Parts: sequence; structure tokens; C-alpha cells
Amino acid sequence: MKDYTFGTKLYLMRKSEQLSQKELAGMLGVTNKAISKWENGDAMPSLNQLVAISKIFNISIDEMLKGDEQNEKQIFKIAITGGPCSGKSTGMKRIKEEFSKLGYYVLVVPETATELILGGIAPWTLGDYEKFQYLIMKLQLEKEAIFLSGAKDILNYDKVLIVCDRGVMDSRAYMTKREFENCMRKLETNEVKLRDNYDAVFHLVTAAIGAEKYYGYNNEARYETAEEAIENDRKVMSAWTGHPHLRVIDNSTDFNKKIDRLIEEISSFLSQPYEIERKFLIEYPPIKQLEKMPNCKKVEIIQTYLKSDGESEVRIRQRGENGAFSYTKTTKKRISDIKRLETEIKITKDEYLKLLLDADTSKKQIRKTRYCLVYKNQYFEIDVFPNWKDKAIMEIELKDENQEVDYPKNIKIIKEVTGDLSYTNAALASKDI
Repeated sequence: MKDYTFGTKLYLMRKSEQLSQKELAGMLGVTNKAISKWENGDAMPSLNQLVAISKIFNISIDEMLKGDEQNEKQIFKIAITGGPCSGKSTGMKRIKEEFSKLGYYVLVVPETATELILGGIAPWTLGDYEKFQYLIMKLQLEKEAIFLSGAKDILNYDKVLIVCDRGVMDSRAYMTKREFENCMRKLETNEVKLRDNYDAVFHLVTAAIGAEKYYGYNNEARYETAEEAIENDRKVMSAWTGHPHLRVIDNSTDFNKKIDRLIEEISSFLSQPYEIERKFLIEYPPIKQLEKMPNCKKVEIIQTYLKSDGESEVRIRQRGENGAFSYTKTTKKRISDIKRLETEIKITKDEYLKLLLDADTSKKQIRKTRYCLVYKNQYFEIDVFPNWKDKAIMEIELKDENQEVDYPKNIKIIKEVTGDLSYTNAALASKDI
């Protein structure tokens, strides 16, 4: 089993002293590969090596192995969103019950719009709809910051799950583009930062789509007709499209199974670091058509591969648009043609820039435009490369290996390339693309 805790600790200590893997290896009398294996969690130093490391970084072996309790703690923040009457209230209760059993300390951030409306602050009392949405966004961000701070201080729990009953991007569905930009300017933020601030987003489809006879007004703050609920559901989904981990739970089963599927999707995201993915080589997609679709979002990606031990791929990624980006570090190890072991952590811009110094110079930086597309409640990612004029890559991440896929009708598949190593990003980084 990989020891990511020690590996991360060693990496951070080495970087804080501005030592390269080669320099640390020389001080310890080992190879660069040994340092890489330790930092990637693939191996542990011997006792004598641990003693030497503790002297270099002036830290006790016990403290080094135990690590900082706050850094060891796993804190996940997810958003549960969707259209009106979609099952969120029931879903939130089940999430707390099920994941508490799995050892998570579950924190619930209540729905901000409902709190304000029931407290007397509403669009019709303020007389200003944009101001109402601004207040929702401001309060939502403040609440999440408080819950995150509290999560870091909770003792005796290594795993904390923060569940947001709707996220800040929900407000985008109820404003014009200009109004949303005004709110972001007042809050001194941007769309990428707001959207990608959650580890995963789970969209529950309104009962007005596929379960019409069950659509009702069981929420005191709900006033939408079924037709309005359908439109709001579409707008909310559009607002979140572009997030790296968006999952849609529709009404293709009865309600109890729908909530079971929500729990399964969250469990799949949290519990196993596996990425199950199918990949296709497609004809060059209809860009103009995609960019007009409300359920499609364009993001720009720059991907850089770092030096590694050869058994795993380590990459850093800048992802965003219009000069606003989020940053991640990902380690992948191939398990089968369709399955990979993956760990991904968010990093700051400064960390990203420092890691660029460890780039694998044998591989080119990958630059691509990604179109995130929701089609029939499935989340596709279409990657367009600058020098490819007649083809592109389309991927879809699956919950399990037997999941059926309904392909977008406006996309023409040339062939499936799942498991074809020549179409991995690492392989493409070794070519002129």
C-alpha cells in the first residue's frame, strides 16, 4: 500500500529547504529514483535512512512519520445541487447517515437561499433580485469558510466530509451574465475559483423531468411551477458544467434507488482512488455548435509531466479560462486498460510554479481546449489539440466498468482507444501534437 502521508511530508520538507531530488539523494547516499519512490509513496526509507533524514531536516523520526495531524486529515467538500423537488433534502439526510457509518465526520452547510427567504430576506422584500443573489453568494462563501475552518480543528477524525446543500455557483442560474459578473467583481473573485472550489458536484434532476407526478411544493420556500422547475434545472446544470468532477443523478429509477445512486456516486468518488474511463478518437467536433450549447463549457488546460520513477505518471495541471485558473497535482498508475489508480490534490499557483522546475524535459507540455459536455445526464470531456485539424479525443469517466454509454449524436467516433497506450496523455506529450 502506498504511504502518501510520509511521501507528501518528505516532499514538502525537501521543497521548503529548496533541495532537488538529486541533491537530497546525494546527501543520503541513495539514487534519485529512491527519493522519487519515497515521495510517491511506493517505498519507505530504512531506519538508518530515516535517522539521516531527521538530521537533515531537524525533525524527530516520530514527528516525521506521524506528520502534522492537520495535514494528515482528509477534508472533502462537495456540493449537492439540482432543480427544485429533486430529492436534495432526503439525499442530505442519507449522506450524513451513510458516511458517518464509514468513519467520516459529516458537516452540512444548509441551503442559503432557503435560510434567507424563511428569515424574511427575499427578492420580493428587497425589491432587487441581483442584490438578493449577491447576498446568497456572500453568505454562502462565508459559511463555507467557517465550516472549513471548523473541519480542520475537529479532533479524533481523520476524514471530514463537508456537504453543501447547493453551492455558490447555483446563483449563476438565476442571473444574467452581466449581473453575475457584477456580483463576482464585488466579491473579488472569478467563475473558475467559485466553481472549482468544490472537490465534486452532484446534480439531482428535478422530479419535473421524468417523475412528473411526484413534483410538489414540499419546501416552504419553493414557488416554481413544474415548467419553471425544468428551466431552473437546466440553468443550474449549465452553471456547474465545466467542473472537473460533475455527476448527474436522473429519475430513471424510483426515488429510493435514485438516492441510493447518489450515495454510490459519492462513495465512488471518496472511497476508491480509481479512475474508470473510456476514451475515443473522434472526428474534429463541431466547435461552433458546442460553444452555443448551454450544457457545454470550454476550459483551457496546460498539462506538464514531472520526473517520476517510471511506474507512475505524475503531472501538474493549470485549468481555467480568461486568465483565471485552478491548479492540481495528479499521480496515476495503470491497473488495467480501463482502470487507473489516481490521486489528485489541489495546489496553489506558487506550488504549481515551483513544481514546474521538476518537469520531465523528455515530454512536451500539453496544451488543449477541453469542452465539458452534459449529454443525457452523462459527462463527456472533448479535448481539442492545437495541431490536430481533423480529429480530437473524447473521454467519459464511469462509475463501474459495465456502465452503458449513450454517445452524443453530433460527435462522430472514429474508434475506441481505451487501453491504447499511444493515445494516453503521457504518450501524446512525447509527440508533436
